Amino acid sequence: MMFLPSSTTIFLFCLFASLSPPFLSAAAFNLTLPHQHPYPEAVVQEVQRRVNESRRVLVSTTEKDQCLTGNPIDDCWRCAGDWASNRQRLADCGIGFGQDAMGGKGGKIYIVSDSSDSDTVEPKPGTLRHAVIQTEPLWIIFAADMTIKLKHELIFNSYKTVDGRGANVHITGGGCITLQYISNVIIHNVHIYNCVPTGNTNIRSSPTHVGYRSKSDGDAISIFGSRNIWIDHCALSHCTDGLVDAIMGSTAITISNSYFSHHDEVMLLGHDDKYLPDSGMQVTIAFNYFGEGLVQRMPRCRRGYIHVVNNDFTEWQMYAIGGSANPTINSQANRYTAPADPSAKEVTKRVDTGEGEWSDWNWRTDGDLMVNGAFFVPSGDGARVTGQYAKASSLEPKSAELVDRITMNAGCLGGSRDNNMMYGGGTTTSTSQSHSNSDDFFGMIFGSGAKAAPPAPTPTTTIFLSVLIISVLYIWSNGAGQL
Repeated sequence: MMFLPSSTTIFLFCLFASLSPPFLSAAAFNLTLPHQHPYPEAVVQEVQRRVNESRRVLVSTTEKDQCLTGNPIDDCWRCAGDWASNRQRLADCGIGFGQDAMGGKGGKIYIVSDSSDSDTVEPKPGTLRHAVIQTEPLWIIFAADMTIKLKHELIFNSYKTVDGRGANVHITGGGCITLQYISNVIIHNVHIYNCVPTGNTNIRSSPTHVGYRSKSDGDAISIFGSRNIWIDHCALSHCTDGLVDAIMGSTAITISNSYFSHHDEVMLLGHDDKYLPDSGMQVTIAFNYFGEGLVQRMPRCRRGYIHVVNNDFTEWQMYAIGGSANPTINSQANRYTAPADPSAKEVTKRVDTGEGEWSDWNWRTDGDLMVNGAFFVPSGDGARVTGQYAKASSLEPKSAELVDRITMNAGCLGGSRDNNMMYGGGTTTSTSQSHSNSDDFFGMIFGSGAKAAPPAPTPTTTIFLSVLIISVLYIWSNGAGQL
């Protein structure tokens, strides 16, 4: 017998719809419930198409086309003439699960002119902390080279782009970057290193909210319950905990063109084996350089779908890719160079799990280049090369032989690509402490015709909507049980 909802249920549902602006309803659902792409293989195939398209263009061009690299992200914005006059074009160049990250697209330009971080409760206008907590979409750039030594973790608001192009920007110190219960953030072309645990203090996270924060972990970038995140062309190293950690139901993430070095536990994707919302986590890891001094977790995955494509893994001491709790790992056209240690040749590691349990996990290697005895142990559909991978396998793979070219600019652009100069490996970075006397830290909106992104829903609104959804479901289920 078909269940017809009660009048009370219909009333509550209509009330919910009437109170929610079009943008808010989708955003609220995404912040409170797992929000993943329904067809992850379609996203993988689109990445393959974009990369293969860049390769074909590269092969057909002449030496005059110096901007072309075969890297679809870089070729998208670096070949578009004067990128500095249209910085926001970058937001259209993403790939993979995080490709819809808008960042501050359509918003004003905010110029960081002050490298200080003296007050976490009342941040000074012109500082990076003041910029990232604003409610409106902002495209944040830097007036000069600078090193920003954070006093405590830097808590972002939604719809922000940190664009370090044209300057040598270093972020270090307490906490570092925290993306918590937000969406649509792009972090591009910054050095992040020496992040240490700090906290047990009040920190402002928006113009209207200050909250007490306990001690942070000391991650370079911590992604907590957030979505539509894109990290591109960053250099990350030497932090207390992880370089990038994405947990607690975070999804729609791309980590690309970055340089990872000098760290033990590089990247954690997933909070806990028993945390079910992380089953909706979807992450693309593309065109990165995993360099010297790395030990493990590139990444270490719990649940979710992880696409690892065209990366150069040059060093690990324990393993490159690990996981537990049945994550799907799709490794395509990477180069894995094993260490000399004969006991560490395996790329993969199933963490604290017996073979009887992981034999059905979907781990696949496709077109990967194994160097110096490296080997990848596939399982599930990845071992059988059937089922959901049949269609993807029919596509032309991007050759791992071109990884050198694709990753040649991984890390920060316009200077040292990694963080080695901070440890005697290169020239030192100039530090800016300029303090502008002007109160106008906001530039003009770019004339691209882009519509400004809507502000993210407040926590109060999200909680109200969540309670309303639960009420509807409760009444609905009770009504069904009485029939």
